[in-house]
Amino acid sequence: MKKKAFIEKTARTIFVACAVVAIFAVCGITLYMFIKGAPALMEVGVFDLLFKNIWKPTADTPYYGIGYIVLASIVGTTTSVLLGVPIGLFTAVFISEMAGKITGNVERSAIELLAAIPSVIYGLIGMMVLNPLMFGLEQKIFAGDTTHQFTGGANMLSAIIVLTIMILPTVISVSTSSLKAVSDNLRAASLALGATKEQTIFKVVIPAAKSGILTGAVLGIGRALGEAMAINMVAGGAVNIPLPFNSVRTLTTQIVSEMGYAQGLHRQVLFTVGLVLYLFIMIVNYVLLKARKAGVDNDD
Repeated sequence: MKKKAFIEKTARTIFVACAVVAIFAVCGITLYMFIKGAPALMEVGVFDLLFKNIWKPTADTPYYGIGYIVLASIVGTTTSVLLGVPIGLFTAVFISEMAGKITGNVERSAIELLAAIPSVIYGLIGMMVLNPLMFGLEQKIFAGDTTHQFTGGANMLSAIIVLTIMILPTVISVSTSSLKAVSDNLRAASLALGATKEQTIFKVVIPAAKSGILTGAVLGIGRALGEAMAINMVAGGAVNIPLPFNSVRTLTTQIVSEMGYAQGLHRQVLFTVGLVLYLFIMIVNYVLLKARKAGVDNDD
């Protein structure tokens, strides 16, 4: 009994220590981002930084407006999530509810491989395969339009497609686990009452697993917001209004593109861009987690 009590006490201590480290890590990152990002925010001005659209940090009269950059991040993330979450959910439904054992195992293995591919490979494939296809489409749509600035296929649409593909493994994996965790008694009760298999899936199983599905959506949003390398390779990197065939730059690619040579106020503003991205991610996660909690409370 003494040995068992010692093991339990030791395990509890280890778990508490890990939790404390995680909390301190989050607090430390938050404090560091505010310390490094707030001074430039005060110097440039909140309105000039967030709502103006001209970014010329190396000009004689520098401009630090990230309005289009913030908008591109919002549009790209929102669109990719709106596309990726339904596709991921339907794939998870197929794997967990409809596929046979062999087919399901093949699908799960493919999803795991998709999740293991480095982001730079997504960017490379997007740059070599997707961008030429987008350029051909761009030429057909804007043929004869002398006002359009051709991007070679490196545009907002390419970035959205790559982001959608990149968030799929996370959404599918988490959603599949959530669907499989639903008790078989619920399925049996629904079928016993005369519901079809499809009605059982969409009216019983998915609502019962919605908390886990929303968690997958939150993780997908985090992946989409935080992606830099792949988007830097396929989006073009220009500060433009985020229209489908415009080259764009997001908050993450802004930091990656210029941190290597930035100095003085320019470097400080890039830390402020990181602070804006950090706050944006925290707000989105907080809102979605509150929505998930509200959904669980309503079920209770």
